[in-house]
Order: sequence, then structure tokens, then C-alpha cells
Amino acid sequence: MALDVGNRRTGIAVTDPTQTIVSPHLVVEEPSRAKAIAVIVREIEALRPVLIVAGVPLDAKGQDTEQAARVRTFIALLQEQITVPVVFQDESFTTVSAEELLIQFGYSREKRKGVIDKVAAAAILQSWLERQQQQQQQQ
Repeated sequence: MALDVGNRRTGIAVTDPTQTIVSPHLVVEEPSRAKAIAVIVREIEALRPVLIVAGVPLDAKGQDTEQAARVRTFIALLQEQITVPVVFQDESFTTVSAEELLIQFGYSREKRKGVIDKVAAAAILQSWLERQQQQQQQQ
């Protein structure tokens, strides 16, 4: 499972047990962090992932941005309520890439707003899976 944590919305993406197909799953749009975390906890309980990949935006030097600090705080609060391990993946440009993809598929601005976060989460998860495969091939 992957999370694209934003200020207003959090996108969730999942993969199948063979880690072959990544799918956008859900956009959590809750007015408070506590409510968003509660929804995410329910999704974790329902989906029972073995790992959560959380996107964290890094700058050009690979350092945390202001948003990265907010994401890490959100994830720390989430981890207080779950037992699933969490890893971080650089999410730089995933939202931009997701938006470009949705534009190519003809999504209007309004429709993109409702799905972009889960598509970005899918990009985060796909990137992490590809990195894992590369590391396995190098061993």
C-alpha cells in the first residue's frame, strides 16, 4: 500500500500480492488530520497490507522539504495506531506526472481533482517496487 499525503487529501494505492499490478485505490478527503488518519486506519485494517510506502517530497539535493516534515509528522501519528511497517519513498514530481497522465486521458480539471492523489500514490508505489526489483537484480 502507498500513501500520498497532502495538506487536504491523501491518496491511497495498492498492489496485488505478486506486486505486479499497482492500482489507485482511494482518496481520503477529511477536514482534520485525526479524521483522515481514522479513515486510513480502517483501510489498513480492511486491506491488511504487509508494508506501507509513504511518499515524501525531497528537494534537488535529496533533503526534506517543509512538506516532507508535515508528511513525516502525519505518518508518525498514523504509526501510533498501526503495526504495519512504513518506509519512505521520494515522491518528487509524482503529482505533476499524475496530472500529465490524467490530462492525456482527457480528465477535466474537476475530475482530476478527485483522483490525482490516488494516481500519485500509485506512482509512488510503482517507483518503490521498481527500485526493489533493481536492488534484487543487482544482488
